[in-house]
Amino acid sequence: MGRLKGLFFLLCAFSLAGTSVIAARFFHDGPGAFTVTGASLLLTLLILLPFGWRELAAAVRRLRAKDWVLLSCQALFGIFLFRMFLLYGLARTSAGEAGILTGATPAVTALLAMLLLKETMDRTALLGILSTAIGIILLQKLPVSGLESTFSMSHFTGNVLVLCAALSESLFNIFSRSAAVNAEAAQREPIHPIAQTALVSAMALALCLIPSLPEHPVSSLAAMGWQKWLALVWYGPVVTALAFICWYAGIKRCRAQTAAALSGMMPFTALLLSVAILGEHAGWQQWAGGGLVVLGIVLIGGNQRPGVKTRRAERLLDKKREAAT
Repeated sequence: MGRLKGLFFLLCAFSLAGTSVIAARFFHDGPGAFTVTGASLLLTLLILLPFGWRELAAAVRRLRAKDWVLLSCQALFGIFLFRMFLLYGLARTSAGEAGILTGATPAVTALLAMLLLKETMDRTALLGILSTAIGIILLQKLPVSGLESTFSMSHFTGNVLVLCAALSESLFNIFSRSAAVNAEAAQREPIHPIAQTALVSAMALALCLIPSLPEHPVSSLAAMGWQKWLALVWYGPVVTALAFICWYAGIKRCRAQTAAALSGMMPFTALLLSVAILGEHAGWQQWAGGGLVVLGIVLIGGNQRPGVKTRRAERLLDKKREAAT
């Protein structure tokens, strides 16, 4: 039952995350990236604090130094850098392509696990990474079979920035899962999802304050129309608060590979909504590239066999639970 709840929460989290690309697109000619991020996080905290102040106070009393470090890394990579790269990237590329490119996160996560954590990778995962790489190349609109190229350096730069956002998201996945595993191994009660979301949002907001000053946040926000305000509300309380709460509730019940498989909802949601809401055109190269990226996600996330270290850790936790009962 717990795993089914985890799957449901992760499915909701990634579906909402896919809409973030659409919401961010409304700010390409509005306030600066730091202002948009800071304002959305402030709205998030205004919604969360009245409902979760007790959980937040209890969590702060239990946190250790290592917990604060992991939360700071989640704020830096999962919110601050992810949104900076995404917002600057969307000024140069389409929302549909940006959504698909963020779907490269599982491939980036697998590579980081192999390079940094020395984890092994089977042929299926390698094939998934290759599929993702080919899909990303197709999304650059390079000339194919003698067709006229629509490649531009600005478009390429935008896609690179979005890939940097995917890298930031991958690091966030690693840090958040590490925090959950550490709490379980120490047999400590995990941080409540609302409290964890509030702490990470507050830290990311602090990172935005000084960089937003040159963007004249008060005047730029006051000049926004109702559509941008609606997008800001969605970008904050809905995408940030609700999606992160679902993410933290799901990742403590499911392995990272399961989350990687479900992350295919993010590029699918972004591509479909970019066509339906923003009226963007997706050519055959974009659909083919998106299909290959999603295929890579399935191949990487479908590899559910835990490694040797994971199996040992699971057996150790089982023994601790038996001893406790």
